[in-house]
Amino acid sequence: LLLDDMSRAKGARVCIVGSITGNTNTVGGGLVYPQADLGNLQGLEQGMQKPIEMADGKPFFGAKAYKDSKVCNMMTVSELHRRYHDSTGITFSSMYPGCIAETALFREKRTWFRKAFPWFMKYVTGGYVGMEEAGQRLAQVVDDPNCDKSNVYWSWNGGAQTVGRWSEDGKPKGAGGSGGEIFENQQSDAVTNQDKAEKVWEFSKKAVGLSEKEMFKGGKLEKEFRP
Repeated sequence: LLLDDMSRAKGARVCIVGSITGNTNTVGGGLVYPQADLGNLQGLEQGMQKPIEMADGKPFFGAKAYKDSKVCNMMTVSELHRRYHDSTGITFSSMYPGCIAETALFREKRTWFRKAFPWFMKYVTGGYVGMEEAGQRLAQVVDDPNCDKSNVYWSWNGGAQTVGRWSEDGKPKGAGGSGGEIFENQQSDAVTNQDKAEKVWEFSKKAVGLSEKEMFKGGKLEKEFRP
């Protein structure tokens, strides 16, 4: 809904936060149960109305719902790029800020978990990032001249395909945690599935009640992509 205004701005960027948990080619997404799996999008196709609780139409599972949502976020970025980047010049990207383990995200977990999880992510997996550094990473993606490439999934400090390797500065390397330099990360096959990404776009549009008249007209129409 903001694309019309953004298309008139100089150097406009859209960044939607993704996650390693939505990518099955990582430790957090591939080895930690449950894996993200949108199925055939039966739930999303039916509008996610009660009693439907999950995109795949299955019963609610909080951890999987989070991971599924990150897959959808990253797919949405790919669709925005595919439909609108060439005609508007807007840069569309996603990013993984690291595991921000001390927010209210885990408020419903047991006390011992809320205390142990940040320590575990800092010193065992190496995926921990504080809130301030995570915010700085987001700011970098939307402001750094080196991040003007569209349809990129940005990460720092390794691709989190292994647990972190210990280093002398006390910040394990390679797991996406604190420190390190920004780079273009690789998404899993589940995220880069264009056919499914198109369905996520169409079903989401229908689920929130957006009409064709409300959609931005500056980009390519869907029929142009179909054989």
